[in-house]
Amino acid sequence: MSLETLTSKYIASAEFVLETMQQNTAPININSEDIENLVSYVRDYLADAKYYKSSSKLETSLTSIAYCEGLLDALRLLGAVKFEWPTRKTETEK
Repeated sequence: MSLETLTSKYIASAEFVLETMQQNTAPININSEDIENLVSYVRDYLADAKYYKSSSKLETSLTSIAYCEGLLDALRLLGAVKFEWPTRKTETEK
């Protein structure tokens, strides 16, 4: 599957979800077990990204790490974890 096809597939899926999802109006309660489960998914996606990178399946690796980052951002936005993404210094800043 080409990178363009793969990207189109993920975009179509995201568009479908945005068109069909329903917002939960009840208060959201996330407990430590839920957080641990989500962090487990984060670790799994990271491991998948590393595996696929070592197997030269870079598109799949990129997809896996994007899922990983998305879950991390969601956890942060929910207030379940605290972190900052690292920034890379350019050669002129070093």
